[in-house]
Formats: sequence, C-alpha cells, structure tokens
Amino acid sequence: MEVKEVRHKKKKKLGSYPYVSVVFSITLALFVIGLFGLLILHASSLTRVIRENVTMQIFLNQTISENDKIQIQKTLAGKEYVAVVENQPQISFISREEAAKEFIEDTGEDFTQFLGENPLRDAYIININTAFQDTDSLAKVQLDIERMNGVFEVTYVENLIRSINENLAKVSLVLLGFAVLLIIIVAVLINNTIRLALFSQRFLIRSMQLVGATAGFIQGPFLRRSFLHGVSSGILASILLFFVLQYMNQQIEDIEQLQDPIRIFILMGLLLVIGGFMGFLSTYRAIKKYLKMSLDELY
Repeated sequence: MEVKEVRHKKKKKLGSYPYVSVVFSITLALFVIGLFGLLILHASSLTRVIRENVTMQIFLNQTISENDKIQIQKTLAGKEYVAVVENQPQISFISREEAAKEFIEDTGEDFTQFLGENPLRDAYIININTAFQDTDSLAKVQLDIERMNGVFEVTYVENLIRSINENLAKVSLVLLGFAVLLIIIVAVLINNTIRLALFSQRFLIRSMQLVGATAGFIQGPFLRRSFLHGVSSGILASILLFFVLQYMNQQIEDIEQLQDPIRIFILMGLLLVIGGFMGFLSTYRAIKKYLKMSLDELY
C-alpha cells in the first residue's frame, strides 16, 4: 500500500515578503541618518555657545565719575549690538580693584608693590549680538563705543573672531555636503533593499493581474505593509539613538548642555517620517515596475 505524503505549503499572502531583513536594513540606514543628525545638532549648539561668548572690553577713563559709569551702562543696554538673554542685556562691570586681584591670583605677583599704584582701569564687558559678529560690524561697534564720553579704549580679539567665523563657515559647508550625500546613499540603500525583498513576489503580482485584479488592489497591501515597516524601523532607530545619547552623556562631561530635548524629539520624529515615506515610495516604484514587465522579463 502506497502512502502518499502530503506536504502543506504555506501560501504566500499578498503584500508579504521577508520583512525582518527589510526592517533591519532600514533601521540601520535610519540610525546612520540619526547619528549624523545628532552630530549636526551638537555642532549647531556648540556654534551658538561660541557666538554667545564673543565679547568686547570697554576700558574707562581713570577720572570717570560714578554718574558717567551709570550713563555708559544705560547707553550700552539700549544698543542693538549688545546680546540680550531673557530680556537682560549681557553687560558686566569689572572694577580696577577686581581686575588687579584676579591678575595677582593668576600670576602670583603683586605688581602694585613695585609700581606703587594700580594702573588698571574700570571696564565693562559686553557680549556681542550674533548679527553683529562679522568683521565690518565689529569695527563699527568699536567706533561707536569709543565715541562715548568717558571711554578710554575698546578692544576685542579681532584675529580670533575672524578665525571663528571662517572655521564655522567651513564646518557648516562640510556638514551640509555630507548630509546631502548621506541622504542620497540611504535613499538608494532603502530603495534597493525593498526592491530585492519584493523580487520574490513578482510572480504573485503577475498571477493577480491574470485573474483581473486592478493595479490599486495589488499595490494596496504592499504599500500599507511597507509604510508600517518604515515607521517601525524609524522607531527602532530612535530607540538606538536614545541609548547612544545616554552613553554619550555618561562618557562626555557637560555634553548635555549642548542638547535640546525638543530638537532631539523632532529628529526622532523625522526618522519615523523618512522611514515611512521611503518605504512607501520605494515599494510603489518597485510594484509599478513589476506590473509593467512581461512574463519573459519576470524570469
């Protein structure tokens, strides 16, 4: 008596494909974008901190009266080139006594003993608004302050500020170039990954065409699944980024000061959007291609 062995093969469901490898590949691609996004966010915050600490020193006449000092401070507070934080103009005053004390503490030498007097001057230090930090604007600011009654000299480190502006411009261009290149590479990677995954479904797509299914009916399940897989990949990539941030905060001191939680959440949200959009678009293009192919081309 012959025993026939019946094997039940799992039927392919329309819209299904080896999604684990697809989600894994898209997750890695989005994770790389997320890492680069974190780099840009930290670089942007560091740039802001550097620009916020660009200062100008205003030395006063030794014979200046207290009323003139107060008048100078009020005049500076009304100038648009003085940085404002929480409605407070960033102006600080250092008396000649405080300056001498700091100098003695730093150098260990009391110059007043052999000079017989304190030659230092009272000074105001102002933080410059980022809109006035180019070379020409700083020169105009310096000239404007020097015209004030009671001002002896205005100084700032011109070479340092010029170097900061030039280097920040170069870094911004490099980061922008890498960002564009990375997005193109990731888009191609995600597109090829989904096309390869859908390759096993090409005959199922043709079978649906032969029984009269419309293009929209065939594309629907694939597009829904690919969108969900893209969003899932974005969630996984965001979780990985969260752990990377925690590790960075533990290993690098004070790096949390450069982190804006709102901007980081926006970045993670963008990963979800990019994942869903790229998955949807790549699937749509691949299915459309297979719908137009002849049977010989499918083989």
